[in-house]
Amino acid sequence: MEILGHPENRKNALQENLFPNRTFLVAICEDEEQERQALAALVYKWARQWGYTCEVRLFACGEEFLFAYEDDKAYDILLLDMEMGETSGLQVARRVREHGSRAEILFVTSHFEFAGEGYEVDALHYLVKPVEEGKLMEVLSKAAGRLLTEPPSIVITCEGETVKLYEQDIRYVESFGHYIVIHTGDGNYKIKENISAFAEKLGNAFFRTHRSYLVSLQHIIRISRTSITIQGGTELPLARGNYDAVNRAFISYN
Repeated sequence: MEILGHPENRKNALQENLFPNRTFLVAICEDEEQERQALAALVYKWARQWGYTCEVRLFACGEEFLFAYEDDKAYDILLLDMEMGETSGLQVARRVREHGSRAEILFVTSHFEFAGEGYEVDALHYLVKPVEEGKLMEVLSKAAGRLLTEPPSIVITCEGETVKLYEQDIRYVESFGHYIVIHTGDGNYKIKENISAFAEKLGNAFFRTHRSYLVSLQHIIRISRTSITIQGGTELPLARGNYDAVNRAFISYN
């Protein structure tokens, strides 16, 4: 894997007003080095023009990307060659979607007949080689627009992997000493973190019902004097004196 970077760009006033400051993590998976470098140069040119910062990671084959992806799943944009050696861009995209990634996927191909295959992985666009600069700029801006309106998320490191969790998928957080367990509909994540510090990283959709529990207001289905019930039927303790406060927060959020 090759990682490319560039200095933070200076934005003019118009760009600052129209486009929020955002750093994008971009992967380019292409088996021809000249193509990889050309695509990377265009991605950075786009970022400079629109006032974004980005980190581009280059991969020479699908296997190389998937190996790195096991440790870091926080990619925002994937530029994937459809026709690579043993593991095609489509196969890479399928694996990424299996992990629940909402990254924007752009396929690069020499043949139009592959275009229909991207629907199953919710690909944003197909770019035909040689990739036209203006078209790539247009599609990257569309990808950025979709990413900037995506649900709030948080990036965690769990068991050696970097994982992006969307706040709407978190049902509750449970504290065990110096660790917390983040409970989602798709699984649980245990990390070394203080629950108070973790709560500060989240938005206003969460309420501290107890010293050991942080609950998503979105997932509450019942509130009693002594407990909270969330989707899935899990019942969690409600600290004495928090009944009125959690009711106010729940009504205000919904």
